[in-house]
Amino acid sequence: MSAPYRLITIPPSHYCEKARWSLEKSGVAYREEGHPPLFHRLATKLAGGGRSTPVLVAGDRVLPDSTDILQFIDVEAAENWRPYPADSQLRVESEELEEVFDTRLGPHTRRIAYYYLLQHNDLFLTSVLAGVGGVERSLFRAFAPLVKKLMRAGMRIDEEGAERSLGYVRGVFESVGELLADGRQYLVGRKFGAADLTFAALAAPVLLPRGYGSPLPSLGEVPADMLSRIEEFRSLPAGEFALRIYRDHR
Repeated sequence: MSAPYRLITIPPSHYCEKARWSLEKSGVAYREEGHPPLFHRLATKLAGGGRSTPVLVAGDRVLPDSTDILQFIDVEAAENWRPYPADSQLRVESEELEEVFDTRLGPHTRRIAYYYLLQHNDLFLTSVLAGVGGVERSLFRAFAPLVKKLMRAGMRIDEEGAERSLGYVRGVFESVGELLADGRQYLVGRKFGAADLTFAALAAPVLLPRGYGSPLPSLGEVPADMLSRIEEFRSLPAGEFALRIYRDHR
C-alpha cells in the first residue's frame, strides 16, 4: 500500500487507539499527527473530516471515523489481518457489537476518565499533550483552564454525568461477560477481530491497560477514587478479557 497515510488524532483518545491499533495490526504504514482536544478541529477540517478524531487521509480518500477506517482496512489491507469475519452472519454480529461499543461504551468510558483527570491538572496535561508538540502544546497549556471548562460543558462531565456513565459501562461489561460465559476466546468467531479490538480499545479508559498506543497514567498515579473504579472493571470477566486482548494482540 502507498504510505505513509496521515492519521489525525487526539493521541489519548480511545477512538484514535481503535484506529491506530487496527492500522498497526494490518501492517499499514501511517504517520500520526496528534493534536490536543478542541485544537484538533482545525486539522480535521483542513483534512476534509468533521469535528472529531480520528481522521485517516489515505491518498485521495478521507476516512472520518474509526469504524470507517476498519472497513477500509478490511478491503484494502486484508492480506495481513481482516477485521471482519468472511461469514456474512458472523460479520453482522461483529458489526452490531462494534456499534454497541462505539455508541454505548466509548462515550461513557471517556466521560468517566475525564471526570477524574480534569480534577488533577498534571495528570490531565500529561495525558492530552503526549505526542503534541510546537505551538499547540504551549497554547493548550496557556488556555487549559478555558478548555477544561468547555470540555466539562460540552461532554456534561460532572458527578451526575459520571454516575450515569458508570451505569452504561457496567451494563456493557455485563453483556460482554454473558457472551464470554460459554468459554469463547473471542467475541465473534474463532479469530481476533473488530469486535474484540473495539471493545478493548474503548474500555481502556476504565482499565488503563499496558500496551496502549499513547501514554496513560499508571495505576500508581491515578487518584484513589479513580483507582477503585478501575479495579472494579478490571476484576470483571469483560475487564479480564480486554486486558488479555491487549496482552495477546497489541
